[in-house]
Amino acid sequence: MRIPTSTSRGVGSALAALTALAVVALPGASSANAAPNRSANHYGVKSLHAAAHPAAARATSQYTLSLTTSMAHGAVSPTPKVYLVFWGKQWSSDKAGVANDLQGMFKGLYGSKDTWGTILSQYCEGLSAGTTNCGSGGTHVIHPSSTPLAGTWFDNAANEPSNASASQLAGEAKKAAAHFGNTTQTPNYNAQYVIVSASGTHPDGFPNSGFCAWHDYTSSSYGNLAYTNLPYVPDEGAGACTTLADGRLLSGIESTETHEYAETVTDFWPTDGWNNNANGEIGDECENQDAYLTLSTGKYDVQGLWSNSANKCVTKG
Repeated sequence: MRIPTSTSRGVGSALAALTALAVVALPGASSANAAPNRSANHYGVKSLHAAAHPAAARATSQYTLSLTTSMAHGAVSPTPKVYLVFWGKQWSSDKAGVANDLQGMFKGLYGSKDTWGTILSQYCEGLSAGTTNCGSGGTHVIHPSSTPLAGTWFDNAANEPSNASASQLAGEAKKAAAHFGNTTQTPNYNAQYVIVSASGTHPDGFPNSGFCAWHDYTSSSYGNLAYTNLPYVPDEGAGACTTLADGRLLSGIESTETHEYAETVTDFWPTDGWNNNANGEIGDECENQDAYLTLSTGKYDVQGLWSNSANKCVTKG
């Protein structure tokens, strides 16, 4: 989850009230017509699963992330694969250059230059619920040795709805899975579908719904699918959704998407992954920390992430 502007970094009481709407789908459920999972930490609220394991070892502080489930799949994405979906005919106009920018960022987000992504490698799945230190156990997130960008699709068959609902966004993720040929659960254990909306659209009420973006998962005939609702953040102007104040228009959407990418990797099917007793996921503690990362493809704004090993927010692993 990502709060929208520099004046709205915290989770307000109105958002907290939305916890009542939370529905956490059962892991492994597969139904093409199921409603998308609007889990509690979709809004940055404490994981509903946290109380399900009272005998588990407790986190060392309210900020320390712990593994919510002992399932072999669904907690993290061990080998992340990103699919960028630019939804709608409206992408004939891209005044800020978002499409090229996001593709460039993910094309460079690997290897030794990506010192930010190495933060994720300490997290794993397949260990007991309540784990806070994977050590050498479990299945760890593997730092990519090549680009995690597995595909790009401009779905311009029709206009994106001007105010797409969560269920419509989930439907677009299902279309994307079919388009990319990921029609069984196995490839979808690592696939994340980033549904990028065009300028002038308002997916799930953006920017008046209290977020910059969010990620979730939905059940489908192809298995559970992880997806992100990424609005056209530059519509809000320079400085929105980032703490960097140099006036660069693309910083906000880069910061937002790195936040959501990291949260998808470490909480793949929310909220079965890594969460804490404070604000939620790996990015939620660190929304006031941004830094530039220079990759082979350019310089990009990355948001700070919570590191259990460092016991603080960091921008380098």
